[in-house]
Amino acid sequence: MTSPASPSLGRITTVPALDRPDLLAAPVASALARWEQAGAVGVVEIDPDVADTAAMAEAYDLGMDTGANCVVVAGRRAGEERIAACLVRADTRADVNGLVKRLLDVRKCSFLGMDRAVEESGMEYGGITPVGLPESWRLLVDARVVGIDVAVIGSGLRRSKLLATGSVLGELPRAEVIEGLALGG
Repeated sequence: MTSPASPSLGRITTVPALDRPDLLAAPVASALARWEQAGAVGVVEIDPDVADTAAMAEAYDLGMDTGANCVVVAGRRAGEERIAACLVRADTRADVNGLVKRLLDVRKCSFLGMDRAVEESGMEYGGITPVGLPESWRLLVDARVVGIDVAVIGSGLRRSKLLATGSVLGELPRAEVIEGLALGG
């Protein structure tokens, strides 16, 4: 188990995420309570108006390479829907029509509709995070995320963010670390 930490980055200083469940969506709090690495995850309250990656980077003096975005995609094969959350560095984009489509083994892959992603994840739009996602969803993590010293990700709410090392994020339950999952950067 990683020792408790309160990571900081730019103008952000966190407190241990488990100390502030009020800053976590219910599925995120539940997942962290069960995860042995939770002590290495910090949370910080932010202005929800700057929750989007670029606005937050500017407001809190963060590099775009410190953020990691979680996008949810879906496709069908033989009548079966396949859903995956893709965690990629904020200065890249998930290779949805290439590698993600092949990993899901579907003919066509697209972003899951906002209303459905919010409803099924139990998280707010703009705050969806890889922590606490539905068990039926795959979790694909770009290998470059694992190399981030301190990564900023969603908390399930727009008014807060989680911070953790990329290596800890690569150890999330069900995480599949994939080389080349993202394009750019």
